[in-house]
Amino acid sequence: EAHRHDLGYDIDGVVIKVDDTAQRTRLGFTSRAPRWAIAYKFPPEERTTRLEAIEISVGRTGRVTPFAVLEPVFVGGVTVTRATLHNQDQVKAKDVRVGDTVVVRRAGDVIPEVVGPVADAAHDSRPIWEFPRTCPSSRPVELVRPEGESDTRCPDPECPFQVAGRIEHFASRGAMDIEGFGEQRIALFLDLELIEDVADVYAIDWDRLATLRALLTAWAGATLATARGRADEPRATWEAVVEVADVVATTPDDAVGQLPPGLVERLELDPARLRSVAATLGGLADEGVANLKAGIEASKERPLANLLVGLNIRHLGPSSSLALARAFGDLDRIVAAPVAAMAGVEGVGSVIAESVHEWLADPAHRSLVDRLQAAGLNVEGPEASSLPQVLLGQAIVVTGTLEGYTRDEAEAAITDRGGTSPGSVSKKTTAVVVGESPGASKVTKAESLAVPILDQGAFEKLLETGELPG
Repeated sequence: EAHRHDLGYDIDGVVIKVDDTAQRTRLGFTSRAPRWAIAYKFPPEERTTRLEAIEISVGRTGRVTPFAVLEPVFVGGVTVTRATLHNQDQVKAKDVRVGDTVVVRRAGDVIPEVVGPVADAAHDSRPIWEFPRTCPSSRPVELVRPEGESDTRCPDPECPFQVAGRIEHFASRGAMDIEGFGEQRIALFLDLELIEDVADVYAIDWDRLATLRALLTAWAGATLATARGRADEPRATWEAVVEVADVVATTPDDAVGQLPPGLVERLELDPARLRSVAATLGGLADEGVANLKAGIEASKERPLANLLVGLNIRHLGPSSSLALARAFGDLDRIVAAPVAAMAGVEGVGSVIAESVHEWLADPAHRSLVDRLQAAGLNVEGPEASSLPQVLLGQAIVVTGTLEGYTRDEAEAAITDRGGTSPGSVSKKTTAVVVGESPGASKVTKAESLAVPILDQGAFEKLLETGELPG
């Protein structure tokens, strides 16, 4: 452990193995792990730095999370400037205050978090941080904390942070997997009022986008040219020379009429934002637009389970979405299903069923679903599998290439037998199947958690019998 940083790459632990294949064969496996290997994970690295501010973020579900703004510190192989504080109770329990020197670590060597303050004489004189009462968005709705919950929430469904988060989730790989439609472009399309919700993604006015692209990229170009001329620096960068006055001086005459209300003023006051908008639009010329259109069109063919995940219904995850899609066969039947019918589906239960039913009963949500159906999205579920359900309750992760299977076919082989095929390894994973060129992080995680690792032969046996190697 003392020499972990002597290597030319980062490690978070070691796996100790018997170095004799014959002995490995004799030792064999338990139902969960090889008997010839044991994992040792290093405790997270900790560093100290100054807490410069405490702010809050609002997620797609309305959950409000406090986070620490830190003086940059190198910990666990990366430079950390922000770290989670989890919730209001955690901030109070840790008693961290702006100006404190705090201990920072990356939980699991992944997520930065603040452990607590370093004691000093000035700590008690610093103000105790108070959780904000209203949402930090442009719609300052009063925040609420439901009784019995540790999380504080923004109850406004039109909160700009939640709207953006819902669309990002909808377009993400685990849902509709829209290639080329990430956080930056989604934020831009919202700013330009080209979209307001997930259904608008399938009704984008591409001619309007082209018009706004021409206006804003020309504005940014004129701003930079003006700033360079004023500074007599013909090759100066935007950051070096552009000032608010340069942006204001070059504002196009038709900007107010063409751009959404208030956007011109926001761009004039924030030169960096104008540059960012123009740069994002620069990637949306003919080829960029064609690729994005193709990504949006391809998403219409995603499985019904992906669409259900993308709708952002509380408690409804990939496994339960697939279970509902299989049990009811199409979206209309799910919409019409009573709570009891959904709750009776294996892997769903009453909490998820009530959440889905409540979400679909909302007229605004029903209208959204209707618009998505009208846009041509796939709303048909998979045909019921006739294969023995030998993998019910098992989570099988596949990494690498398996002979005779594509990625989707390997996943289908698992789900058709009642199992799930998540994309990451956790304590709930039953086994990890390793093919050619596997992901090193998944294999390492499996070893550290003592999750059984199977080759293709063992995978085939698992599909046939539902049993792990003995």
